[in-house]
Amino acid sequence: MRVYLPSTLTLLAGVHAAGEIGPAPLAAHAVTPALREWYASGDLEELEYAAMSAAARASLRLLAADPSAPRRRVVLAAEVPDAAAGRPRGAAGPANGDRSLVELSAPISWKKIASGHVDDIAAVPDITAAVAALTAADAGDEDARFTVDGAEGHELLWYATQELPHLLD
Repeated sequence: MRVYLPSTLTLLAGVHAAGEIGPAPLAAHAVTPALREWYASGDLEELEYAAMSAAARASLRLLAADPSAPRRRVVLAAEVPDAAAGRPRGAAGPANGDRSLVELSAPISWKKIASGHVDDIAAVPDITAAVAALTAADAGDEDARFTVDGAEGHELLWYATQELPHLLD
């Protein structure tokens, strides 16, 4: 099963140094039955994109929790056995991020990471604004919600695992 783990460049440095993502349990995003039901017309590629987008939204929250982290969303894609993904944590609620949420029962070795997905440096101003607007957006402020949603206008760039350490330089 392909899972998408929200991260930051700071957390990525720790993962690279440790050689694994952990400790378990880990929150990740994947194509779950709830996501398939919600997005019934989507093929596997579209469903995986929806799961990765949910992980990118979760990365914004990680950035908000770490003011010193560079303002670029990071998502790590990894292959795990289906049994390691445990049960889906999300419900068929209003946010597809909840629909794709799973809990991983074991740490993930660096070798299991298939790719990294990171914002281009040009996205930093919009990501910074989105992080600053999260609290107001959560409280129902429509302008703040628009700012947070604007972060999704930036596509994450794909990096092979051997390229990820170069982002940390």
